[in-house]
Amino acid sequence: MNCKQFNSILLEEVLLSLGHLPTKQNEKEAWYLNPFGNESQASFKINKSLNKWYLFSEGIGGNNTDFMKKYLNTSVNGVLIWAENQNFSSFQNQNIPDQKFENSSKNYEILDVNEIQHPALLEYLRERKVGNQTQFLHEIYYRMNDKNYFGIGFKNDSGGYEIRNKYSKICLGKKDISTFKNDSKSLRIFEGFFDFLSFKNVEKFLEKEPSDYIILNSVAMISNIKKSLDQYENIELYFDNDIAGNRAVEMIKNESKNAEDCRVLYSDFKDLNEWLINKNVDSKVAYRLKR
Repeated sequence: MNCKQFNSILLEEVLLSLGHLPTKQNEKEAWYLNPFGNESQASFKINKSLNKWYLFSEGIGGNNTDFMKKYLNTSVNGVLIWAENQNFSSFQNQNIPDQKFENSSKNYEILDVNEIQHPALLEYLRERKVGNQTQFLHEIYYRMNDKNYFGIGFKNDSGGYEIRNKYSKICLGKKDISTFKNDSKSLRIFEGFFDFLSFKNVEKFLEKEPSDYIILNSVAMISNIKKSLDQYENIELYFDNDIAGNRAVEMIKNESKNAEDCRVLYSDFKDLNEWLINKNVDSKVAYRLKR
């Protein structure tokens, strides 16, 4: 990886990998507490269109390389060595022609929206052990930069779609959370929709009542749900077992005393879907989960 490649990665994803989440954001910018020190008011801003940062409390800013040089207190070469060992999805998807992690501008056209029928998509869902949950999904055909693509679509509250297949991970339209309401006093929050679908597959084994569900579609969207938490008597959190997941759990538990970290259910795995792929869900598993 060189500097040009590293600087093309979404700065939000770089911060996310380090466990930093925005305190507020919109389509143009995101605000964070100072990643380099302690502060109570957010003074670190990302300009999303430029993918640049500025720290108002110190009067400094720059690109991804500038940020990591200061964050790690290292050289450019040290930054690139660090970046090579990361798993940035927005860099991986540059290997797929014309695909990006998220499309903030409308450089695409949705051609068709169907039920999931394509054999390749059905096989992908079976591999992820959620092939029976297609009622939450769509088969999306879209055109981007004069090329046609298709994938699994999961709709968000702004009418955008999270698109997944074996080779790409993008968002068509505005990035937003996805909400499912059941007039419940309980809420379950998931980082991604594959974790939500995985939970639906084990829900009956857990003998739990239906609840309301929020799928963040990116843990960076956590600032969008803080005002929704007060209405629930209990909140279950199903985030990834990583630094960003730890920070997300901490933030929500600080907002609501009714929040419970449920990652103990899959503590040996990266996330709930990985656990489901590697485990046989039976009555014994269900018993262990309920303990």
